[in-house]
Amino acid sequence: MIRHTSDRRFPWLLAIVFSAAMLVPAKLPLSAQGEVRRERGDRGMVVSDSVHASRVGRDVIAKGGNAVDAAVATAFALAVTWPEAGNIGGGGFMMIRPANGQDPVCVDYRERAPMAAEVDTFVKGESRHTRKVVGVPGTVRGLELAHQTYGRLAWRDLVMPAARLASEGFSVDGFLARSTNRVLDATRGNAAFAELHRVYGKPDGMPWKSGDVMTLPDLARTLTLIANEGAGAFYEGAVADLLLRETAKGGGLIRKKDLVAYEAKIREPIVGTFRDYTIIGAPPPSSGGIALVQGLNMVEAIDLPKDKSLPQTIHLLTEISRRFFLDRARYLGDPDFVKIPEYLTTKQYARQLIADIDGEHATDSAALAPDIKLAPESDDTTHFSVIDGDGMVVSNTYTIEASWGSRIVVPGAGFLLNNEMGDFNWTKGYTDRNGYIGSDANLVEPGKRMLSSQCPVIVTKNNQPVLVTGSPGGRTILNTVFNVVLNVIHFDMPATLAVKEKRYHHQWMPDVLYLEDTDEMPFEAMKSQLEAYGHRISNRVSQGSAHTIWVDPVTGHVYGIADYRRGGRAVGLSSAATAR
Repeated sequence: MIRHTSDRRFPWLLAIVFSAAMLVPAKLPLSAQGEVRRERGDRGMVVSDSVHASRVGRDVIAKGGNAVDAAVATAFALAVTWPEAGNIGGGGFMMIRPANGQDPVCVDYRERAPMAAEVDTFVKGESRHTRKVVGVPGTVRGLELAHQTYGRLAWRDLVMPAARLASEGFSVDGFLARSTNRVLDATRGNAAFAELHRVYGKPDGMPWKSGDVMTLPDLARTLTLIANEGAGAFYEGAVADLLLRETAKGGGLIRKKDLVAYEAKIREPIVGTFRDYTIIGAPPPSSGGIALVQGLNMVEAIDLPKDKSLPQTIHLLTEISRRFFLDRARYLGDPDFVKIPEYLTTKQYARQLIADIDGEHATDSAALAPDIKLAPESDDTTHFSVIDGDGMVVSNTYTIEASWGSRIVVPGAGFLLNNEMGDFNWTKGYTDRNGYIGSDANLVEPGKRMLSSQCPVIVTKNNQPVLVTGSPGGRTILNTVFNVVLNVIHFDMPATLAVKEKRYHHQWMPDVLYLEDTDEMPFEAMKSQLEAYGHRISNRVSQGSAHTIWVDPVTGHVYGIADYRRGGRAVGLSSAATAR
């Protein structure tokens, strides 16, 4: 484990970064996309999918809270103001790099399978929007564990700002209006989602529009209980009773013993190096840390060109992604249930992985994995990152799985339940060319945490934070983060351009190279050559949303960078404790 000394070069730093995926990500018109948005703050920065949540986080820092305090407060605020992914009914991973020289840690609060779940509980093709697909939520326990271990301010002071937003109401922006209208349209007339419409439908029955005010009184009461009674209210108290009453309907698997037994865990992160940078990523059951370090190790070993506009560069990156996604499918799962090879993140193994890469011919994904029998011929999350004035760094990703999760709202409690059981491999031994995976490591088992693609990452150089990032987007998360980190470190792009740059994605199966905006540069110019290499190309209208923190290594200034692909706002904290 690499130890880090306290970072006193940046006594004023703070940034909280959130990003979330849309229900079915729809590309905005160019006029609505605008440019990547950058904001600088001399005492801190909050960048979030909701200006309201950003201000909550900023205010916590202004009142003397640290990075973990700010993360807890903003996470609860996003459960109110960005309901498609912000949550108390889901789970995730919080990377923490303390400022006092202690080792970095990961708070694992990933959802767990209920004890009633078995390897054959689900059938291929079964709906992902039922009570049966709800995993045991981990968010509230995870935020509580992080606060108990590292927090500075009182728990109640971190939860109540979210409760007040829900009770008093908050203005809706265009992104939230589109997201809410989309999920309401998708579920209209379905009695199973009547509570979703009661809670999130506009009172006059019209579509939501920018400037409307949304109030969530049931959620306000739930958050107030959590603020006053702690996480126990959610797992054993009045909120738990409401949750259990709802999941008991229609084949839900969660029982009281599942809630009472749920524990968040502090785990050692995945730590690697890329040239003279240190990469700190989330460990299993997240695949993010291992996949990112594997990818960077292969870049080091293969002598990747420094010009990203070359078709060969994208070809080689595709071959690298193909290989770390294969290892994800083959080896990764909950480390409490499966043994994960220790060599996966070694430099020597990376050299083995690239040995059969052909510089001008695409590898056939099926031929790359003869040990995985192929049968004949899902992604929404929110991420936030924090650097506080003492040098503590937090990179957190959490989710309710699909956009708006299961779409099931707990009556009387006002929060959405996840559909995270869909992240398990449902059919043992069934892996197909469409990306359906059936390898053993991630099969359903009672009490097991499902494999995740979440990739919260902290990058340091000379024991100083340089880059904090992450993204939504299901399996595309891994390549989105890989893209941003490489853009900054390998391709020497300014951080704003690193976030704005078009992205690629390949996930082993399906054996398809997805390019963001193939009709625009740089991919328009290289598409035909990539096809000549043997890649099957598909257009992706939008990939991820990498709201990012970058620290200028020369000046020490901190910048919050909001990705144009989804909603996002940067709110700076000046030395006068006012918002820029």
